[in-house]
Amino acid sequence: MARVILVTGGCRSGKSAYAQRLAEGLPGRRAYVATCPVIDEEMRHRIQRHREARKAAGWETVEESLALAKALTAVGQYDVVLVDCLTLWVNNLLHEAERKGDDLDEDHVAQRCQEALRACRALPGAVIFVSNEVGMGIVPDNPLARRYRDLVGRCNQVIAAGADVLTLVSCGIPLFLKGSPP
Repeated sequence: MARVILVTGGCRSGKSAYAQRLAEGLPGRRAYVATCPVIDEEMRHRIQRHREARKAAGWETVEESLALAKALTAVGQYDVVLVDCLTLWVNNLLHEAERKGDDLDEDHVAQRCQEALRACRALPGAVIFVSNEVGMGIVPDNPLARRYRDLVGRCNQVIAAGADVLTLVSCGIPLFLKGSPP
């Protein structure tokens, strides 16, 4: 049964770098589940640079923007799995629902998070999730942005409740909120 770790913080807080250092300090084979879709040429180049850098450091990259539980199940042979990030994953779910004319509500996001947690429990080693803490800023000025904030907030709450360790990163410094520091 995998140890589940959630690393959260604001944009550019250092959470992804911290999560990657943490993962690279753990023994075994590592998989990186990337949730960012290619949306333009600049993003394509950025993703390629990151993929090449991770490969040089011994990572296997799995790109999955929607089916997170399925991706977690597929990386069962790895000892350490880093999912970066849940914030983009929720964005992708919302975008896909909007594209299809469907409604994505907090209950559905919570259900998808529970599926991801169940998939983690079947894995060995550790699964590290990265997510933005979106509820510490101003209230967004439009309904879609408020809905997105609420969906990410629910996702973070569900994953945090199921996590063994919860770390908030602020200014590059990890603050341990739940569980023992890894």
